[in-house]
Amino acid sequence: MYIFILASFLMVMNPSSSEAQCNPESLTENCIPQLANGFNYLKSYKINGANGAKDKIEYSYVFTKGTQYMINLCAPGENTDGIVVNLYDSKRNKVVSSKVDGQYISAIVYPCNNTGIYYIQYTFDNSTSYCGGSALGFKR
Repeated sequence: MYIFILASFLMVMNPSSSEAQCNPESLTENCIPQLANGFNYLKSYKINGANGAKDKIEYSYVFTKGTQYMINLCAPGENTDGIVVNLYDSKRNKVVSSKVDGQYISAIVYPCNNTGIYYIQYTFDNSTSYCGGSALGFKR
């Protein structure tokens, strides 16, 4: 009887749910070494859509003309879990997306032709976890 009560108490104090907690830090750490050969790591981004409460997450970064940039995605599981990264230029024109012809790709590469502020926007398209990590790299 005491064991049953103790076990019940522990389950209430530490409930386990079918939805895993978002841990973008570990996903981001896993994403950094997945940058393609020749790309140098610049910055990482945490993607936490708060179980769907956020429909997009946006960061900005100054890109330099003559430099190639790579942005990759890491999500729980093997694919991108419906996380889409869109890159916008300083005038908010979309220049590249990780959703191509209905397919989700895990990385985009953008050869920058104009120095300026670029906006890296993450959205969720039928995501189950609303959680991920991302890394930005460059090569000249």
